[in-house]
Amino acid sequence: MTEKLVNTDQALAPHHSVQPTHTPLRRQNTFFDSLITECNAALSVLSRSAQASRPNPAGKRTDSDGTLDAQQTRHVAGLMRVNHVGEVCAQALYRGQALLSEQESLRQLLREAAVEEVDHLVWCDERLKELNNRPSIFNPFWYVASFGLGVIASKAGAPYNLGFMAETERQVEQHLDSHLQQLPAEDNRSRPILEQMLKDEAGHRMSAEANGAVALPGPIRFAMRCMSKVMTGTAYYV
Repeated sequence: MTEKLVNTDQALAPHHSVQPTHTPLRRQNTFFDSLITECNAALSVLSRSAQASRPNPAGKRTDSDGTLDAQQTRHVAGLMRVNHVGEVCAQALYRGQALLSEQESLRQLLREAAVEEVDHLVWCDERLKELNNRPSIFNPFWYVASFGLGVIASKAGAPYNLGFMAETERQVEQHLDSHLQQLPAEDNRSRPILEQMLKDEAGHRMSAEANGAVALPGPIRFAMRCMSKVMTGTAYYV
């Protein structure tokens, strides 16, 4: 009698086997990942390859745009270089503040403001190119200094983080007001850029105040103004 061999695995297996399901693990960003992101952002700004998320308020240049003489061109280029440096500092400050902030809502607010500052940065850079000029050679220094200040500020708590934001924008608004008054009447390219920047900066300040910004101590405000004077004084020329 021939014995029939039975595959016990087949005999015991159910008719419809259920395949185990595996939920893919989501990799969480580490602090090192964040540093890489910040390095990429810095290189984008300093290499002049950053892209604006909104169109330039001045639109495309046409033959009907006002013509500036040599002296006016130098003056406007100096003003736009100062504004460009201010945007380098502002978005670096906000990115530094957001890096170590513990509140997601605060990080989001700071990052959104930083994105708009990049718009301003690109618009100013485009205007400098139209004037056959360039940004300040000290931009790398100002970026690192502002980012470092933002990282320090991030550990001071949300109210003071927002206070830094509000005070920064308040000082920028004052510069923009002054520059709008100094622009030659013939310059109808720079004016719409500065006007939109002024509107955005006021919006950032009001957002910070509405979310609980506290007034910074007098010595800190004074130090920020001194730093701003050094920055604007050098950026106008170089």
